[in-house]
Amino acid sequence: MALIDDEIKKACDVMAKGGVILYPTDTIWGIGCDATNDEAVKKVFEIKQRADSKALIVLVDNPVKVDFYTDNAPEITKDLVEVTNKPLTIVYPRGRNLSPLLISEDGSVGIRVTNEEFSKKLCFRFRKAIVSTSANISGEVAPANYSEISDYIINSVDYVVDFRRNDFSKPAASSIIKVDDGGLIKIIRE
Repeated sequence: MALIDDEIKKACDVMAKGGVILYPTDTIWGIGCDATNDEAVKKVFEIKQRADSKALIVLVDNPVKVDFYTDNAPEITKDLVEVTNKPLTIVYPRGRNLSPLLISEDGSVGIRVTNEEFSKKLCFRFRKAIVSTSANISGEVAPANYSEISDYIINSVDYVVDFRRNDFSKPAASSIIKVDDGGLIKIIRE
């Protein structure tokens, strides 16, 4: 267990200084940073070569933390987070307490509550939301596991987590739904 704890500490130290990490999540490997740090979020957009009009999602470790990053989230979202049995990203109507770069033009923000061991402990230890975006250049195929991540991405981040690198499973990306103020659900990705 020391390995995971050491890696979490190192990753948190890098993010606390505004750095960008490459890390395993509850889905595919992600590029991440402090979701409240504008400069760090800008670095992620630069690495991904992605237009900042395309918002990124964030991870938290506990459903209670969603309330801190959203304003008056529809009640149905709490039920959805509680009953889902696979990774689910919910786009909430009104984001707050995050870098403005993570909030869409319509004010919405995508948040996923992670239940995977490493990313959950990382979010808990960091005590803030963490950006989570696929470890690829925008528009390219997302790598299914660490072995498929390009050297460009690996060399562009400030720290590469040394955990689950030899896991060659091919986890699926999360489902994504958007929920409006009235609780109406729109499926974006199944």
